[in-house]
Amino acid sequence: MKFGVNTVTAMFVAGVVGGLALTPDGRAWLRSPTLMLGGQANASASPEPASEPVAAPPAAPAVPVQDASVLRAKAGNLSVGVFGDSMGDGVWAALYREFRDDAGVEVTKFSEVSTGLSRYDYVNIQAKTTRQLDEAPVDVAVVVFGTNDAQGIDDGGVIHDFGTPGWKAAYGRRIDDLVGLFRSRGVVVYWVGMPRMKRDGFDGRMAIVNEVVEARMKALGVPWLETVGLTTDADGEYMPYAEVGGRRRLMRANDGIHMSMDGYLRLAGPVEAAIRRDAGLAE
Repeated sequence: MKFGVNTVTAMFVAGVVGGLALTPDGRAWLRSPTLMLGGQANASASPEPASEPVAAPPAAPAVPVQDASVLRAKAGNLSVGVFGDSMGDGVWAALYREFRDDAGVEVTKFSEVSTGLSRYDYVNIQAKTTRQLDEAPVDVAVVVFGTNDAQGIDDGGVIHDFGTPGWKAAYGRRIDDLVGLFRSRGVVVYWVGMPRMKRDGFDGRMAIVNEVVEARMKALGVPWLETVGLTTDADGEYMPYAEVGGRRRLMRANDGIHMSMDGYLRLAGPVEAAIRRDAGLAE
């Protein structure tokens, strides 16, 4: 289904507002839960550094090797799905806009605000994604999770505090399971990392999420689209504005977490380029 640019923009704004409003029920066992919009609660408090190095779990043997060359045969009828949280909503809006004039390319939103890979007691992303793929198969999955994931994980009744070695291992397994699900359906995966955040404490939490995800993407051979460099200025600081086409444009939302529409276009640029490259689509 094709939407007009104004409709997509309205849906994008509604998604961000919804993300700011929705929070799950707090659970005492989560120790210091983060709001399920992008993690503003306790954002000023930096996580305790793990005393052990990151112990990424081994690649799951059931995860097939990704072959992006299959996209070239589908270039005239390519279905792209965007899966993730409220940040995923914004990346979807940007990709939809960038591919709107490409005949035979459809970009569909499967993302949902206030979701993530930590709180499967709230929304089980593995189960939800399975249902989504059953109902609407796609050729490409663009994945954008992380803003809500700086929370404890219940791993079979064992609670792992955020940032601990146990948390990193459990989070890594959920990443592997999700990638394995996509690849079992022949879906080519691209994973978008978290951008630089305004508050140092929350930025440190997102750095831990990025660290685990990047390690898993390298192990699984999934393209990892790093975004910290796109959202940091020349002095290495958080970048609320950037020069675009000779004009100074707002890149970030007021919460210091989400992006403006221009910001999401910036994040989506490398993803768009990778899909076009692999599918043999003209720029």
